[in-house]
Amino acid sequence: MCNFKPRDLKCAKSPWGETDEIGRLNLLTDVSREDVLRSIDPRKTYSLCNDWFMGMPSWKAAGDVHYQIWMTHTPNGTRIKDQLVATEEAKQLNAYSGDTVLMYTHCGTHIDALSHFGYNGTIWNGYKEEEYLGARGWTVCGVDKFPLIISKAVMIDVTAYKGVDVLPDEYGITADEIKEVLKAQNVSISKGDTVMIRTGRQNVWPDCAKYEAWEPGITVDAAEYLAGEGAMIIGADNIALEQLPSPENDQNYFPVHSYLFSEVGVPIIEVLNLNELSRDKVYECGFFLNVLGLQGATAAPITPFAIPFK
Repeated sequence: MCNFKPRDLKCAKSPWGETDEIGRLNLLTDVSREDVLRSIDPRKTYSLCNDWFMGMPSWKAAGDVHYQIWMTHTPNGTRIKDQLVATEEAKQLNAYSGDTVLMYTHCGTHIDALSHFGYNGTIWNGYKEEEYLGARGWTVCGVDKFPLIISKAVMIDVTAYKGVDVLPDEYGITADEIKEVLKAQNVSISKGDTVMIRTGRQNVWPDCAKYEAWEPGITVDAAEYLAGEGAMIIGADNIALEQLPSPENDQNYFPVHSYLFSEVGVPIIEVLNLNELSRDKVYECGFFLNVLGLQGATAAPITPFAIPFK
């Protein structure tokens, strides 16, 4: 159960200055990236993302767009509908295919920007809705501002620690439990680390009924602990990182999100695939991610990967 401590719920001003839009991603430096690159063993790599496909788990229950894909060009359609200024022979030869995707930016494996949640119309660093939110998105704190991410990552395998395939529905992972798992894995969190929490929800993917609702996840005190240890990014293999439904749903239905974005400037990654890291007991590794430059977007689909240390 989450022992929620009442706080003065206000968006923090950034310690990196009044124009900061990326929060703790400021911890990325040329030196920190070089340290990771010198430490990895590139003979083995791990993909940490899932494929996107029709019918996949998503935020359908919140009214958001399902993932959709359709063909805009097919070889026969291009020929019979005369879609190109080309000869019949050329259309037959080239067999042109093309497609279009429509999706919520928080669909599948993705990273959230600091504009995703705030308090009372204000987001990270005091940016106010009436000044910075346009008709097509926020003009600040979008994912397009994120730098190339190369960091040390720590995987906290709560599922394996408890000896189960998946944590129970609505299970709250507390700070004390995070500390226990870290001790059992003989790893620690350093300033600037990416932290990845394994709940086992990947083991029910892509069953929408089992994956989407009533998820296990971290509590507010766990988020506070991880942020206090210096986590730069926090991610998980579930759909929302945090325990759902929130224990204080009548006050704040996503308290971990609003705390991490608004108070400490920590981006969130969701729908990670951590099963292979768990299988090989890779608890520390290099984490690599380049974010799509979707201007003003509150999130972007991503294809992160990990490389073990030497």
